[in-house]
Amino acid sequence: MKKMWTTKTLSCMAALLAVTMVTACSKNGTESSSVPAKEEQKPKLTKLTYFSLLDNNIAASVKSVGETEVAKELEKRTGVKVEYQHPPAGGGPQIKQQFNLMVASNSFTDVIEYSFTKDYEGGPDKAISDGVIIDLKPMLEKYAPNYWKILKENPSVMKQVTTDGGKIYSINKLNMDPNQLTFYGPGIRKDWLDKLGLQAPTTIDEWYTVLKAFKEKDPNGNGKADEIPFSFFMSDLESSSLFLGAYGIPMKFYQEDNKVKYGMLQPQFKEFLTQMSKWYKEGLIDPEFAVNDRKMFDAKMTGDRTGSSVYLLGGGIGKFNTLMRQTNPKFNLVGVPLPTLKQGDKPLYGHRASEVGPGASISTSNKNPEETLKWLDYRYSPEGSLLFNFGIEGESYKMVNGYPTFTDLVMKNPQGLTVAGALGKYASIAESPRLSDQRFFEQYSLPAQEQKDAIKLWSAPSNKNQMPPNLSPSLEDSAKYATIMSDVNTYTQEMITKFIMGAEPMENYDNFIKKLKSIGAEDAVKIMQSALDRFNKR
Repeated sequence: MKKMWTTKTLSCMAALLAVTMVTACSKNGTESSSVPAKEEQKPKLTKLTYFSLLDNNIAASVKSVGETEVAKELEKRTGVKVEYQHPPAGGGPQIKQQFNLMVASNSFTDVIEYSFTKDYEGGPDKAISDGVIIDLKPMLEKYAPNYWKILKENPSVMKQVTTDGGKIYSINKLNMDPNQLTFYGPGIRKDWLDKLGLQAPTTIDEWYTVLKAFKEKDPNGNGKADEIPFSFFMSDLESSSLFLGAYGIPMKFYQEDNKVKYGMLQPQFKEFLTQMSKWYKEGLIDPEFAVNDRKMFDAKMTGDRTGSSVYLLGGGIGKFNTLMRQTNPKFNLVGVPLPTLKQGDKPLYGHRASEVGPGASISTSNKNPEETLKWLDYRYSPEGSLLFNFGIEGESYKMVNGYPTFTDLVMKNPQGLTVAGALGKYASIAESPRLSDQRFFEQYSLPAQEQKDAIKLWSAPSNKNQMPPNLSPSLEDSAKYATIMSDVNTYTQEMITKFIMGAEPMENYDNFIKKLKSIGAEDAVKIMQSALDRFNKR
């Protein structure tokens, strides 16, 4: 009995002491509320800083994501004001430079859009252990239920967003419909083909015939012989596998039966370069391919000089057909198949995106990670998904029989913006976190028959030997891999340009391979083999 009395007394004293302490700590000595002091003192999320690259289509109409209608509406709905910080225009190098400045100062924005798998030494697991970003996995089920539900229902996606260390470091853009994963491929001026009595090319030899005709027979009819039969960016050769895929390899890493290989180390790569060098010498490809930027490329297209290239569905075929038909009703840019070496063969490689796109991470500087996660998760709710895919109901879209239908503000913008430019202002076309909606894809990428036909052709390759996305070297290998690939990328870009332009004779190709091996290309293959093995065990 004495023991029970003592325990009860101590409990009462402890409770009294707790009440006294809370009362004493309350403002002006007034009584505290029934809300625990810890929760009462925790600040609510009202403002965030957000680091991301400014998408070109957004930059066409505004200077910051914060100026877009989707961002303004998101603020109205959530009460969260966001200060967006964008690195200067210039793409990957600029965003990497600005990110490194944040790391050096140890002062991060609350949310960071950055490729931690590719551009952070050691990958996302190392970024977490370095105290740059946090592991979101323990919080997802409670604070991001919409996003978590998608992951749980799609194990392959869960595998892709999970690191080797079992962590989840970002909230990613998700494309859950396989019909949305191909949106990039070769295109050609059909009006030029028709004028010259030619068919769309399907093999490398047929491409040569067509490009030769574009060069010699004045298909644009201006009498200036200023046509560029094929224009492209250096990155197109890798990301689309155009022409190179005909030889049965991609440009960089791929796998056959879970064995990693590197395209440029294969003998077929010499055949590809020999062909490209021949075409360059004969004036069939853009002499400025090595320095092309978007502005230069667009000027050649709108100047009626380019006969073929690699295009996006919406931002390429749709964009240029819309622009050019205003002054040239016969302008007709269409998609064509990925070429093969032999007639009737099925192409092996083409563009196919991952279900998992770029993501946003929460930094260690963020004082309200749980509330930030809730804010990010709104994008994956039914209401948030409509906002991020279609913009503002009654302005950029209307519900027609339950189908969110873009208005003329988007499809026929009165200020002259392209569909891509209008969507960049009113919805979210950028590669930022959201759940892509098939109805968005149908209207943006497939509004015209030319686009519907193109996607059928571009979807033909199996791409079965693609490497899984988001692979990263182990912590032990990361520094070595980064050094190797920096040297490899610098060297190969220089030498590919020289081989194609003829500045380096093909007789020196064996020396190119020896040098590639000497700077560690084969070691990089081994490192990626280990990364693939770990991925397969996730």
